[in-house]
Amino acid sequence: MKETDVAVGDGRTLHVYDTARGDLVVFWHHGTPNTGEPPAPLFAAADRLGIRWVSYDRPAYGGSTPRPGRDLASAAGDVAAIADSLGIERFSVLGHSGGGSHALACGALLPERVDSVVSVSGMAPFNAEGLDWFAGIAGGAADLRAAAAGRKALEDHLAAAEFDPELFTPADHAALGDTWAWLGKVAGDAIAGGLAGMVDDELASVGPWGYEPEQVRQPVLFVHGAADRMVPCSHSEWLARRIPSADLWLRPGEGHISVLNAGEAALTWLRNHAGK
Repeated sequence: MKETDVAVGDGRTLHVYDTARGDLVVFWHHGTPNTGEPPAPLFAAADRLGIRWVSYDRPAYGGSTPRPGRDLASAAGDVAAIADSLGIERFSVLGHSGGGSHALACGALLPERVDSVVSVSGMAPFNAEGLDWFAGIAGGAADLRAAAAGRKALEDHLAAAEFDPELFTPADHAALGDTWAWLGKVAGDAIAGGLAGMVDDELASVGPWGYEPEQVRQPVLFVHGAADRMVPCSHSEWLARRIPSADLWLRPGEGHISVLNAGEAALTWLRNHAGK
């Protein structure tokens, strides 16, 4: 896998990853907190399907320059700059968890370049009409409630907080101990670099997105574990109702991490919708 730093025109650089093989480019949008390495557990499936992974550390993660105050829409400009630097015209996007709404941003704001979108375990907008946004989130959604109170409240909370293992289901813990142990590495790398990226991600999630989900016109797939304790499946259900082109896969018994075991099927969906 190739790694490089890409200048994005405003004095910032983004640290970019590129497997540099396959004819279908899929931009991976990482979760919170993670670095941007593309998902190693899906490399074999991607190779079989001819998928080339391109991804990046979001601002303030890993090797990417911070951009305090960024919104979710800013991901579209960053992805376009990376694609331009690599000579890529068209691509698809796939995001997990906090990356899901960043993937949707690319679909909404880069309609001439993005073929299709997959969001796995993603969140709905904080002001989603008719959705009890915090309902069903284990641990009282302490991080996100702090984010809703502002940067200082979130920074103070994260400085003192400890991870609550109850956020994950038994199926999640099993996945993290097996196929998806890789997530522990990228999360550890992200936190080792400080909490700035996580702070900016959480603030962006509860702030104005900078686009409306209804702007996404491409084929969209929402994949969500019906037992998810971190982001309840009601979030993907809300989003799918507002995007006419959306498919929704609810996975019974799956949680926030174990639902990634549907990753190969989601990649097959992307391959089948390439260029449509």
